[in-house]
Amino acid sequence: MPPSPPAVAALDPLDPRQRDVLYAIGCGLTDAEIAASLAIPERAVAGHLGRILATLRLRDRAAAIVHAFDCGLVTPGHGPRRRTADTPSRTRARRAADRTPGAGLRISLLGPPQAWQDGRPVDLGPARQQAVLAALALRPDRAVGTHELLDRIWGMEPPVGNVVPVYIYRLRKILRTGPGDGTAAVIEREQAGYRLNRGAVEVDVARAEELAATATTAERAGDLAEAVRVCSQALDLFYGEPLAGLPGRFAELERLRLTEHRITLAQRKAGWQLTLGRTAEATAELSALATAHPLNEQIVALLMRALHQGGRQAEALAVFDRTRHRLGEELGVLPGELLRRTRQTMLSRDRRS
Repeated sequence: MPPSPPAVAALDPLDPRQRDVLYAIGCGLTDAEIAASLAIPERAVAGHLGRILATLRLRDRAAAIVHAFDCGLVTPGHGPRRRTADTPSRTRARRAADRTPGAGLRISLLGPPQAWQDGRPVDLGPARQQAVLAALALRPDRAVGTHELLDRIWGMEPPVGNVVPVYIYRLRKILRTGPGDGTAAVIEREQAGYRLNRGAVEVDVARAEELAATATTAERAGDLAEAVRVCSQALDLFYGEPLAGLPGRFAELERLRLTEHRITLAQRKAGWQLTLGRTAEATAELSALATAHPLNEQIVALLMRALHQGGRQAEALAVFDRTRHRLGEELGVLPGELLRRTRQTMLSRDRRS
């Protein structure tokens, strides 16, 4: 793949041989492998590298690797153009990987960040490297610039050195989208910054949003049973506190947003269950939800409604009293209109019955 126009400009100071050496370095080859690939003495490779570093004002070999990626000379997921022929055993292994069910790259953020390649876990590295990946995965429709990543993850305490390109390089190395060296770039470089290739990766946050939209469609079609089923699938994707352990203002805001999304999904599901008469299921799930979020008045109101619908009026009133006491003790406020109206509706129905 030829370098893009910005890459050509970045490589102008280098002669053709130096470009070849930089390409091979970016592909991760050792000096001996570069020498064999280019048919030059191994000591000449070291000389070329020294001149590359001086010409481009790079600190070391690692910086040269990062530069090769960032200027577009090396495309993530594609190895050296000069490669030895595959052995029959390696070819068979690659073909077997192509047929493996469920092959692909999956990233999960609805809990502590995790990734799997073809069903095998991938080590995503330190917390801030994971935070860089999360920032890209949660903004898949646009490129995110280096300064924006620094602000989102480090805030008012920027790191020493140019660490974002290093983290991007490491993520490109460990995240693969195909057998062997991979078949597609997981993280793409654009003029505005970096972008996660949505077509090459499955992200659980995006999947949960798709399922939530499908549940809404089922509700509008009057198929509440299907809405409950699909909503359950979306809720099953949550496996802990979203983005747990990630630093930075962006992660904190997204953690709150995703937690609220989870609560909203659970409330909608419970409401549909009550409409379908599946009172016991709704009561059990709402009880657990209210335990986790005791001051959420919408959840409490739904739990009161479920208990009352199940003939447990005294327990529903006890939930109201307990919540009223807790709101006063912890927040210094009275129950809101929703809770008061729910309680009054229950009492009115009891008097009429």
